[in-house]
Amino acid sequence: MDARVDANDALVRAAGAEAAALRGSGWYARYLWVLAGGQLVLVPMALLWRGLLAALVFAVLNLALIGGLSVYAARQTAVRRGFGARHGGVIASWATAFAATVALGVSTFEGSVPFAVAGTLWCALPLAAVAVREGRRTA
Repeated sequence: MDARVDANDALVRAAGAEAAALRGSGWYARYLWVLAGGQLVLVPMALLWRGLLAALVFAVLNLALIGGLSVYAARQTAVRRGFGARHGGVIASWATAFAATVALGVSTFEGSVPFAVAGTLWCALPLAAVAVREGRRTA
């Protein structure tokens, strides 16, 4: 009978640890929301501003965003299985969208406000969609 009680206690502790890890992994949705929000500023800035001052402001804001998010991510205690591959895929897809948007915006649609709006949404919406999905997984 003691073995059953011990096994049951171990299962209860394991379930509690799993629930805590799941609750603690909700940080990634917040991370993605902030990154998506940053696109609302950075993409139009990259597409519409010109000159040295614009490049400096863009670099400082981008450094603050990525640096702050990196510190935030490093301080988290829980990550779910497969996080590295998932995050790598999200960042790779965002980087591809951002690079394509900036390349097209600078070469073909220079100074076009409608293209800047579309490019901003193109870069931000996938991050927001993954943030919604991550929020549902951890709820």
